[in-house]
Amino acid sequence: MAPLTLPPTDWRSRAGLDALTDVLGADAGLCRFVGGAVRDALLGTPVADLDIATALSPDEVIARLRAAGIRAVPTGIEHGTVTAVLESGPVEVTTLRRDVSTDGRHATVAFTNDWREDAARRDFTMNALYADPRDGTLFDYFGGLEDLAARRVRFIGDPLRRIAEDHLRILRFFRFLARFGDTPDAEGLDACTARAKDLMALSRERIRDELLKLLVARAAVEVVQLMLGHGIFEPVVPEITSADTLALVARREARVGMEPDPIRRLAALLATEPGQADLIGARLKLSNAQRKRLMLASAGEGIDQPRALAYRIGREAAEDRLLLASPDDTALIAGWQQLTGWDVPRLPLTGGALVARGLAKGPDVARALRTTEDQWIAEGFPAAERVEAIADAVVGQALSAPISAKAASPGTGRE
Repeated sequence: MAPLTLPPTDWRSRAGLDALTDVLGADAGLCRFVGGAVRDALLGTPVADLDIATALSPDEVIARLRAAGIRAVPTGIEHGTVTAVLESGPVEVTTLRRDVSTDGRHATVAFTNDWREDAARRDFTMNALYADPRDGTLFDYFGGLEDLAARRVRFIGDPLRRIAEDHLRILRFFRFLARFGDTPDAEGLDACTARAKDLMALSRERIRDELLKLLVARAAVEVVQLMLGHGIFEPVVPEITSADTLALVARREARVGMEPDPIRRLAALLATEPGQADLIGARLKLSNAQRKRLMLASAGEGIDQPRALAYRIGREAAEDRLLLASPDDTALIAGWQQLTGWDVPRLPLTGGALVARGLAKGPDVARALRTTEDQWIAEGFPAAERVEAIADAVVGQALSAPISAKAASPGTGRE
């Protein structure tokens, strides 16, 4: 039987890639494509990152690249990884490795020239596929091709040992299941369930990254439901107790043609009030912008006036709220249509224009500007001529009001 080969794929014609594999000794069998690029090519899905495994030592890789005029960056040199910077983008080149010791978070490795030994330290069989750069011949040491065809996410060897080596593999198991799988591998699922508390040893950043990737995967809703049923979230995000709102939002995203979004879906999964959402966002080390969006999405008010909401909190946050908090699909579509094709305007008035009308600089101008803005929003964002008339009326009232009333007048404040 002829050996299986990698199908034609765009990334194999990337500028500079053939030259790179030549430099790394492809003709002598010293390098192979590995991992996600091979897996995704076989599935016919887009390839984001390209990795090459090599029997050459890291020092030899760097020396060969520099001699060929290819920029070499020692991005993970202690683990054998050198990034080759090509005109078509970076390619990670990693020396074949075996684990010497692991503690569930970090690994100490030794370099080897044994391809099977390198494959044995990887997480899942579908990620341990290699391809010859010259003719695309595939190398499969642990049944990855069969698992890939069956859309089965299966650990290499003993799942408990793989998890002990790196606890993050628990979350990766479910993320890969959500992205590629149809049914969970029973042995792997049992191992993840038994060792779920190991997740507590991981950094919040690693947990966050895996969770956000999982939430936008093809079968995110079904896999989150599976994780809830097996207690996977309890050690790290115990606030996640239901996938019902996530399922609703996923269906609504498809209904209005929106791409899945991880922060919006996290807000749906948490289904909590803004203050609690912010605390969870801080625990997961979300960025300030992500935490703000999570809080805004978690507050359900304002959806009855979508344009006013988009003006006050931003279009993205308003869309999040419509998807999460609309009482039904009819209300969702009606609100969505109000935002479709509508650009959030800017108030066609400045504080200087109010000063020119006679107001003194300071709190009076801020109050009058806010009052004018509120009226402009309430009237549906009329043209500049109407804003001028509103401003005239607001300033006239401010100038005629008693001093004590001015001092006591409260601002309205934005959300």
